[in-house]
Order: sequence, then C-alpha cells, then structure tokens
Amino acid sequence: LADYIEKYFELEPSSYPDSVPENFYEGAVITTRINKYERNPIARKKCIEYNGCKCSICGLSFEEMYGELGKDFIHVHHIVPLNEIKKEYEVNPKTDLIPVCPNCHAMLHRKIDGKYSSVDDLKSIVKENKK
Repeated sequence: LADYIEKYFELEPSSYPDSVPENFYEGAVITTRINKYERNPIARKKCIEYNGCKCSICGLSFEEMYGELGKDFIHVHHIVPLNEIKKEYEVNPKTDLIPVCPNCHAMLHRKIDGKYSSVDDLKSIVKENKK
C-alpha cells in the first residue's frame, strides 16, 4: 500500500502513518461538479449497426458469453477521445467510433509511460498475451 501511495501521490515515506487502520469506510455522499462531453446515441447505434456487437480488439461477444443477458451489449469508443478534440464536431460512426468490451475500453483510457494505447497497439498487446 505504501509503495502505491508513494508512486501515485508522490508523498515522502514519512507522510503517512506507521500503521494501517483496521476499518475502512465507503459510501459517504460527496457532491461534485464536472464537465461531461455529450455523446450522440444515434451515432452509437450506427456504429454498432456497421461493426456489430463484438469487441473490435479482443473479439468478445457478450451474447455468445452470456446469452440473452448479453445481447446488444457493447461499449463504443471514440478513436480520437473527445477530451482531445475539445469541441463539438461532426462524428462519423464508421470512422470515428469503434465497439469495444468494457475491459478493452478501460485499457484504451489507461496511460502507459504517459500516453494512451492506440486501438492497433492494444490489439497487438491482446494478440501477444492470448497464448
């Protein structure tokens, strides 16, 4: 835990207590204010109509895995993230969006050495580790 805190919060080792508490609390309500980029549900639908509901990176189909429960379930990822575009733009569902499973989606939004993996980079990582 101490190594994690040091790595991600850049604290000196003396900045935290000698002992870790035995009780942990969660669930308090905190009010926050954020900016959220608007998504177009019709563009999402068109992306899925064009590409299907399989993850474009690892090939996972929720319907094949979970049956009826997984039918029509998939995340849709903006190939160029909206927070990089920083303005309203005309989205092309065929070229700007890609269906991905939640795990691959999370990995696309995770930085390695300060940068995000591209779709092709992540496909290579999955292929290499799928032995």
